[in-house]
Amino acid sequence: MTETAVPTTRVVGQDAKRVDSPERVTGKAIYGADHATHGTLFAKVVRSPHANARIVSIDIGDALRHPGVKTVVTSHDFPRIELSTQAVGGEITMTPRDQRRMQMAEDRVFYHGQAVAAVAATDLSAAEAAAELVKIVYEPDEPVVDVVKAVQPDSSLVHHDLYTWEFAGGLSEKPSNIARRIELDRGDIDHGFDEADVILERRFRGGTVHQGYLEPQASTVDIDAQGHLTCYTSSQINFNLRDTLATILGLSKDLVTVVSLEIGGGFGGKAGLGIEFVTALLAMKAGRAVKLVLTREEVFRATGPTCAHVIDIKIGAKSDGTLTAFKGTYLLDTGAMTGFTHSATAAMTGASHYRFPHLHIDAYDVVTNKPVAMAYRAPSGPIGNFPTEALMDELAAIVGMDPIDLRIKNITEDGEPLPNGLAMPVWGLKKILTEARQHPAWTETVPEGRGRGFAAAYWGGATLTSNAEIVANSNATFSVITGSVDLTGTRTTMAQIAAEELGVEMEQIIITSGDTDSVGHTDGSFGSRTTLTTGTAVMNAARDVVGKLKEKAGEFLRVEPEYLDYTDQVFEMRDNPDKRITLVEVCERSIGQTLGSIHGAGNSTGLPGAPTAAASIVEVEVDRETGRPEVKRFTMFQDPGNAINPMAVEGQMQGGAGQGIGWALWEVYDIDQVTGIVQNANFLDYRIPTTLDIPMIGTEIVSTPNPSGPYGARGVGEIPLVTPVAAIANAIHDATGVRIYETPLNPERVFWALQGESAASG
Repeated sequence: MTETAVPTTRVVGQDAKRVDSPERVTGKAIYGADHATHGTLFAKVVRSPHANARIVSIDIGDALRHPGVKTVVTSHDFPRIELSTQAVGGEITMTPRDQRRMQMAEDRVFYHGQAVAAVAATDLSAAEAAAELVKIVYEPDEPVVDVVKAVQPDSSLVHHDLYTWEFAGGLSEKPSNIARRIELDRGDIDHGFDEADVILERRFRGGTVHQGYLEPQASTVDIDAQGHLTCYTSSQINFNLRDTLATILGLSKDLVTVVSLEIGGGFGGKAGLGIEFVTALLAMKAGRAVKLVLTREEVFRATGPTCAHVIDIKIGAKSDGTLTAFKGTYLLDTGAMTGFTHSATAAMTGASHYRFPHLHIDAYDVVTNKPVAMAYRAPSGPIGNFPTEALMDELAAIVGMDPIDLRIKNITEDGEPLPNGLAMPVWGLKKILTEARQHPAWTETVPEGRGRGFAAAYWGGATLTSNAEIVANSNATFSVITGSVDLTGTRTTMAQIAAEELGVEMEQIIITSGDTDSVGHTDGSFGSRTTLTTGTAVMNAARDVVGKLKEKAGEFLRVEPEYLDYTDQVFEMRDNPDKRITLVEVCERSIGQTLGSIHGAGNSTGLPGAPTAAASIVEVEVDRETGRPEVKRFTMFQDPGNAINPMAVEGQMQGGAGQGIGWALWEVYDIDQVTGIVQNANFLDYRIPTTLDIPMIGTEIVSTPNPSGPYGARGVGEIPLVTPVAAIANAIHDATGVRIYETPLNPERVFWALQGESAASG
């Protein structure tokens, strides 16, 4: 296909400082824990000490009598919800009933740390003391912890009313721990393996990993005399949250307003089940504002990490490196409830970027007695990518090919089928691989004692719906309001797009993230969709404003607007340059107390998918006496379509690489296999990388413009996390000669692999 050209621009494509930098560095930015409302009550949640138990009784009498306590709530305070298959939520969706029983346990608890009751008091100390006085009698059961055991016919059930949803249609006849099963099939898998000269089959395992955001969840919910709720929160999904709050609390949507505050990290972990529901319930019962801020331990125990998993992969290839067949079985542990097709996303990520003529995939979302799995920056992408990229490296060694050449030979080209049968859109992996193959990070000699690894990736992303509005001010500044929560500096990106379209400077743009009453419905900030979809909405709103400004200029110049050109903030008649009027003059003469306003609106919905591509080259040094791996060099390649703000894109690439290093080498929940309790629920025992653990991350932007994106842009934020785990694993093999098929690749696991212990291999 012909590559889309990137238009010549003034502001878009240039490095831009974040528009919110002054507020952040001076401490004026308001985060969830900073928000204060007069007379606010403080909340504390009572959580289950068991991973699986029946609730026999709850006695809140002593808690209610404690000084300062204003109210106590349990699940009985939620309005009754009839059974419904209509899913609600954000990136993680569930039926209303499942949403409610995950927010607060009804007759059973499904994971350690699940909310059972909550207290609101005049100060936090009183709330904490009263929470200790809530008396709950439990009847514990053995928890379901291991994902492989969970799918066995004789396994005990997490939910006795959970029936497997089949992608082909219908529900299973008997309940089980398999929430979803998705089958993807192409060609004749047996024939594909018959054609193969080389067949590789491996089992990969990985534990539960947390997003590691620095800001714990925090929310304040106020209520007025008419029963209108205003929720101030650090959520990624303002509009989805409003809709779900209204459904769960039995309110109409016009009685709920969600106001976005600054977010101190989310990475998908704040795009689904949140604390706003319990906080709102307390506010409704108390008739006053209530504030809830989680502790770090609560974040680890009771918010959504990503999935533990077991994946079986089998690939076949001819002796010249041509791939013939791919067979995969994906078991992903979604915790106590499933709300996202985790396993299918892992499978799509693992099997989309290479051409497998014959393919068969079975993907299972499996429930266990663990916290509900949430999204984590390309949800399940790293999980699905690692097995495929590890086997591609093994195959390259067997057939005697350069690992990058093998990937180029088998890449899925534009228009070829994906595992789900859809055609691959225009994308940039081949261009990335070509650049990487000749990059010094790949061609230079590896220092003695190090190993070098490579991994490439596909990521699909989302588009969905966004809205934006722009108001012209009398001084020729423009107020831009989007419905997207800013997680990564996207307000700056939106300001650049608005400035470009309006033909003004960045200083003339005033940009805010609007609440749910101030702008049209906008889906959450997830799925690499903000720049792509909200950016398109901003572009459309700006074009609407320019059109209306032209109409005003035409009125003043007595010229039809189609005969006017607009350049350098001046409107002039195309064939008579002397007939002109400046933008400032148009705004001054058109906008004011009695002159009305100039207002533009932009919508974006149903954009075509725009997959992203990336690759990583990593050098790792391994201490053979201790097994300790250390990343010494890291170079990331990524296709942003067109980098609206290159400096921000590079920051996303480096941030994703840093998180990927942590995922690869250290991060994992230590879950007791008998009790189901997390043993390392803090940043001391759950180790994330620091600046001492991460080398300087080299970044290479390799652009293939997206035909349907604003200025050719694609999503950026998710795919940087997809490749590091596999690249590091391949580098460890290159350094040591051993392959490890289980993450994290920590010193203990590497040490025993060097000793030849089977625990290291699949």
